Amino acid sequence: RVTLLELIMAKVSEKNPVTSEEMNVFMRHADFLAGCFQEKCEAVLKLTSAADAEDEEALVTIRLLDVLCEMTSNNGQLKHLQALPGLLETAIDTLRLTHLTGKQAVNIFTATHAMTGQEEISHPAVGFKSHLIRLIGNLCYKNKENQDKV
Repeated sequence: RVTLLELIMAKVSEKNPVTSEEMNVFMRHADFLAGCFQEKCEAVLKLTSAADAEDEEALVTIRLLDVLCEMTSNNGQLKHLQALPGLLETAIDTLRLTHLTGKQAVNIFTATHAMTGQEEISHPAVGFKSHLIRLIGNLCYKNKENQDKV
């Protein structure tokens, strides 16, 4: 699943113009991916315990967030994703939960807390909070209704 999401990410990230048929396919995928993210978003919180450091559902959720961030960076898909019910609320709630979880345990969600000395940052959840903030910002971009919700 992670590999499939990386392939979708590569396709979405391309700067080539897309046809209307491809855009329709992207919209259907966006609906599906947003739904998956909304269902699985709390799986990432399990990564704070050492026993679940390689949890596959959490890794898939992190990739889903990356793809959604990239999709909301594209004007063609942005309006569609901004209108999806519950996506913004899920992102905000997940951000709150990761912030609280980071305060209660070792904060693996931000790079500043993940670094000790000169070691390399290798935990898959590093940057998760910043990607949530990016998604929230993208969903609020030029959208008064979403801005008011935040």
